[in-house]
Amino acid sequence: MATFYLTLNPASFLSVSSQKRLSSNSIQCCQDTNGQPRPRVTHEPSDNWLTSFPEKNPIISSPTVLPPRPRRIILVRHGQSEGNVDESVYTQVPDPKIKLTEKGMAQAEECGKNIRKMIEKDGVDDWKVYFYASPYRRTLETLRCLARAFKRRRIAGWREEPRLREQDFGNFQDREKMRIEKATRVLYGRFFYRFPNGESAADVYDRITGFRETLRADIDIGRFQPPGERNPNMNLVIVSHGLTLRVFLMRWYKWTVEQFEGLNNLGNGDMIVMEKGYGGRYSLLMHHTEEELRNFGLTEEMLIDQEWQKIAKPGELNYDCLITGPSFFTHFEDEDNET
Repeated sequence: MATFYLTLNPASFLSVSSQKRLSSNSIQCCQDTNGQPRPRVTHEPSDNWLTSFPEKNPIISSPTVLPPRPRRIILVRHGQSEGNVDESVYTQVPDPKIKLTEKGMAQAEECGKNIRKMIEKDGVDDWKVYFYASPYRRTLETLRCLARAFKRRRIAGWREEPRLREQDFGNFQDREKMRIEKATRVLYGRFFYRFPNGESAADVYDRITGFRETLRADIDIGRFQPPGERNPNMNLVIVSHGLTLRVFLMRWYKWTVEQFEGLNNLGNGDMIVMEKGYGGRYSLLMHHTEEELRNFGLTEEMLIDQEWQKIAKPGELNYDCLITGPSFFTHFEDEDNET
C-alpha cells in the first residue's frame, strides 16, 4: 500500500494580510532590527574568552587532559579559642564569634611555619598554597595568623566555605544543660546524637559530602591556578574544626561510623596531611608514620587501606579492602568449612 506524505507550509495557516506583514516586517537571521547586515561572528573563541572560562576550553576540560592534582590536602584545626579554655563562654558569646586566645594565635603561626617547612623540603620553586576556611571567627583568625608564614607570591587565593563550619551545638545559655547534653552524647554515640536545636555528626557528614564534591570539581578543573601556570606543586589547606575535619576524613576514605567514633580530636593548631601517593591518590601514610596515625585512632584495617592509597590511581577500587570489602560478611566461613 502506498504511503503519502503531506507537507504543509506554516504560512498557509495565516491570512493574506498577516502573510504580507510577516514578509515585510520579518527580521532575517543576518540582519539587525533596522534591516542592516549583522557583523559576522566567528565561532573561534578568543584567548580572553578561554582565560575567563577555562572550563569551556576543550583542551583543558577534556577528560583525557586534566590539570595536575594538588600535591597535598592539609587539614588544620583552629588554634586555641576562648571556648576551649572556658566552656561558659558559649553561654555568653555566639559560637561563630568566639575568638582565639593569644596562645591560639601563636599556635596558628607555628602551624603556618611547619607547613612552609614541609613544602620547602620538596625542593621545588614553583609551589603555592590555596586556602579553604570555615567562616567562624576563630578559624578566620587562625588563617590570618597561619598565612603570615607565606609571602604574597606563594598564596594562590582563599575561599570562605560555610560548609566547613563547626557542628551546631544548639542555643546553649545554660552551662549545666550544655554539660549534661555533652555527657549524653558520649553515651549515645558521637555520630548520631543530635543536640537540641543543633546538629549531629551525621548532619555534618551530609554537608561535608557537598563540600567534598565541590573540592573534587575544583581539583578536576584546576581552579587554583590560571591556565598556563598549572603545576603539581599546589598545596590545599583546609582550616576548620575538630569534628568537621574528622568527618571530612571519614567521608573521603569511606570510614565506618564505628571507625569514626574511634578517632581522637586534633589538638588546637595541629594538622593532618593527605599527600598524593605514587599513583595519584591521597594517603595519610605519605606524610605520617603508622604510630602517629594509630595515636589519631586509625585501626589496623584503616592503615592497610592507607598503604593501598599510596600506590593506587584515581578511580581504582580496592576490592580486597578490609573496610568495605567482603570481610564484613561472616557467612563465608561456613562455606569454607563445607568445602
